[in-house]
Amino acid sequence: MSQGIETATEPIVEIDSVRVWLADATSILDGINWTIRPGEQWALLGPNGSGKTTLLTIMRAFKHPSQGSVTVLGRRFGESDLWPLREQIGLVDSGQRVLEWLAAEDVVLTGLTGSIQPIWDRYGPAEVERARELLGIVGVSAFATRVFNTCSQGEKQRIRIARALMANPSLLLLDEPTTGLDLPAREALLNAISTLAKAQPDLATVTVSHHLEELPATTSHALLLRDGKMVANGPVADVLTTANVTSCFGFPITVRQDEGRWFARATGSWVSGERVQP
Repeated sequence: MSQGIETATEPIVEIDSVRVWLADATSILDGINWTIRPGEQWALLGPNGSGKTTLLTIMRAFKHPSQGSVTVLGRRFGESDLWPLREQIGLVDSGQRVLEWLAAEDVVLTGLTGSIQPIWDRYGPAEVERARELLGIVGVSAFATRVFNTCSQGEKQRIRIARALMANPSLLLLDEPTTGLDLPAREALLNAISTLAKAQPDLATVTVSHHLEELPATTSHALLLRDGKMVANGPVADVLTTANVTSCFGFPITVRQDEGRWFARATGSWVSGERVQP
């Protein structure tokens, strides 16, 4: 496989028989096989402790597996310099540090250089125009000159998405992007992600979540993790079934879909730590 940036026909991510364990032999991931292609919109779901964060860290090229092979954007881990690769992977995490006294468009501009502090001599008229275009795609163009700290949590998240896109990545990782948002802000953010999928059809995305309701309507594929192992992996309609989600979370759950959005409802309850069927 070429060691350069992928062509449109090559997978964005290829994970083959990946295992991760700690020094005390505790297994974190076991037998993960995952292929992500251009334009696919993935959901990565599972309970706490299922291995989602570890898998995301590997995909960001910040961690090598204990066993197995990983190729991201045509670069195989262990055979390639991963620093240039990291610049081609966008990340949205509500814990990411930004300088909150900057204007929204200036926060977006820092995504070009992957820096917290603006590097002003790297930003010309074309870069400013690109930042404003991205703010428009995610629905916050009116806030371009607003100080970041005065924006709502939902607006901040959409600005972070625009920032992650500034370097024109081929892969965008969204780590629980709706955490802490109220219902209107959540829906605005999910609409922004769906709009992005249509505006940049070759961009592959992975949205990490605990909740089906927090998946954008454009989600095309899903991977379910439990205890570091795959429960199901493939087209979203085949994966997000009542049986699969129940198995993933270890609790009776009924799943339904409505106009592209997914919903889950518990069909059991817990009393004194034991499951009680309704």
